[in-house]
Amino acid sequence: MKYEDIFELVRDLRFDSKQSICEEEYFEIFIYRPSKLSKRFKSYDVNKNFQIWLQHKEREFKPNHLRIMIDLYLRTRSRPELKKDLLLCFDNIFYHNCPEEEIKIFDDEHFEHALNPLRITAYLHQLFIIEQDYCYHRESRYDPPSLFYQGWLRQFVDSPKEIDNLCMSFCRGQPPIEQYTVYENKKHKNYCSEREDLWYLKLQSKVV
Repeated sequence: MKYEDIFELVRDLRFDSKQSICEEEYFEIFIYRPSKLSKRFKSYDVNKNFQIWLQHKEREFKPNHLRIMIDLYLRTRSRPELKKDLLLCFDNIFYHNCPEEEIKIFDDEHFEHALNPLRITAYLHQLFIIEQDYCYHRESRYDPPSLFYQGWLRQFVDSPKEIDNLCMSFCRGQPPIEQYTVYENKKHKNYCSEREDLWYLKLQSKVV
């Protein structure tokens, strides 16, 4: 589904109801809007807040951003020749392109290692972006705020570092290396409105 279609589903979701977004193999993604917020989320807007859930066979749980990053990290390490294709695919979803269309180029490809079917990963990615665009309410050093997440996704796929080091840096709340965000961050002095695809692969991490 297109970004606008899922955004509308999120916006119109009723309290204490859920909506299925995507099913693939033994996985299903659905969204849920609680009518009451826990103390941890008391500062959130209850009318906008929604939860992203993933069901795998009999298990239901709330995935987080790391699931996308680890999945793409594993795919890239198993098929390094597809790194640019994966980055471009998930950049285009970040730019609001349809996940179904973007992942078609991988229809005949096999990845030995992954956490989810690629279609599930793509739709989770889209939902996390919508979550940031619609619900994020704090001051951010990034414009758009979802660029923090997208920058880390790019870094996980492109960086030669080991996965445990990347996960630790992300979980500590460290920002992604500026190489992966600088030209798209409207709050940065080096913001550039005209950019090539995968522009960040041509930058060195210390040039900005």
